[in-house]
Amino acid sequence: MLDRSSKLPITGDPLTDILRGLRLEGVRYGRCEMKEPWGIEFPSQEAAHFHFIGRKDCWLKQPDGEWVEMKAGDAVLLPSGAAHVLASDPQAQTWPIAGYQVSELCRNVYCLSSEGRRPGTLLFNGVMYFNLDNLHPLLGMMPAVMRTHGLDAQEPAVAHLLDAMAREVTMERVGAGGILARLADVLAATIIRAWVEGDCGDSAGWIAAVRDRDIGRVLAAIHLEPHREWTVEILARMMGASRSGFAERFTGIVGQPPLKYVTEVRMHQARQWLSRDRLKISVVASRLGYESEAAFSRAFKRVIGAPPSHFRGRGGPEAAQA
Repeated sequence: MLDRSSKLPITGDPLTDILRGLRLEGVRYGRCEMKEPWGIEFPSQEAAHFHFIGRKDCWLKQPDGEWVEMKAGDAVLLPSGAAHVLASDPQAQTWPIAGYQVSELCRNVYCLSSEGRRPGTLLFNGVMYFNLDNLHPLLGMMPAVMRTHGLDAQEPAVAHLLDAMAREVTMERVGAGGILARLADVLAATIIRAWVEGDCGDSAGWIAAVRDRDIGRVLAAIHLEPHREWTVEILARMMGASRSGFAERFTGIVGQPPLKYVTEVRMHQARQWLSRDRLKISVVASRLGYESEAAFSRAFKRVIGAPPSHFRGRGGPEAAQA
């Protein structure tokens, strides 16, 4: 299907269209064989983090401090990389992950085990670098924790994905890092889909926007073509609503007016072009339709908090971690 207001194909499924713009650019994958009692503290970081519980239950201390039980087959994704803890039980002593002995199997692949007294939990986890940073409006709308129950039962392909990731880890073939990232890409999307389809209890923000087919379709179009000169009238027409009706509905679900959201998406896209693609400021300004570099720079600084020159040529997500 090709939307009349867009040059790019819109599938009609907001989640699919939005995830098309959300990709992984790198992943650090781990397998953890934990013997009880055990507890791992994961610090706050720029990258997303996921865990899949492969064997035996454990407990997750969420960023808000609440402990929740994780069953074998459950998965959790922390899109913004918020600090959290995994442990055999809430009373177990915990240590920072940096304090554990980690074996590097190959680049960006590690194995961790503990020296407890009893057989415990098998964890698969990964640190994932999205092509969008945590300040991007799309990630900003996501919850801190996306937890799914019985992911292996809902999504039988997960077991095959993990097996394929394990094979790439052990065989050390040429291109394993890139294939591992793509497999993790699918795994992250699968967790997000299971969370959206499940009873996550959210009635606003990202989940509401994705579940609302009209607003989700508008968001997808904005993210697929951030450089386009979107207006409230064009977006309202896409939804088949009046300007005032569209603006009110969009603001109520997304949490900010449509043009403010559009501007934030455009400026974060500009930051990617500057830091990742190393484009000149004048080229970025032209791509976004600004008549002058100065006008673009003012808008960029207003949204991002620093001038474009601060970001040009700073590199991708790995550089941001340095």
